[in-house]
Amino acid sequence: MARHNRPSMGTIFYLLGCLVLGSIFAFTAVQGDHGVFRMVEVQAEATDLTAELQRLNAEVARMENLTHRLSDEFLDLDLLDQQARNVLGMARADEIIVH
Repeated sequence: MARHNRPSMGTIFYLLGCLVLGSIFAFTAVQGDHGVFRMVEVQAEATDLTAELQRLNAEVARMENLTHRLSDEFLDLDLLDQQARNVLGMARADEIIVH
């Protein structure tokens, strides 16, 4: 009785199925919606948004400072003069305006 040393068809299909499933899982882990590449994109976006938040917080602080300096409790006459000149186009009588 001669016996062949080749695997049965069931074993080949089982190994082929495992290989296909493993490939699908590996691809999804790298390229999927929650994969490695998406994680890197999200981290880069978070870094950009953090930098923009810091810039906007600095701008808000600057605007709050200017608002406080023009408030009734604390009036900065130099800032008021500058704003009147910029907004209303006013000048003193002894000033020469050059365009």
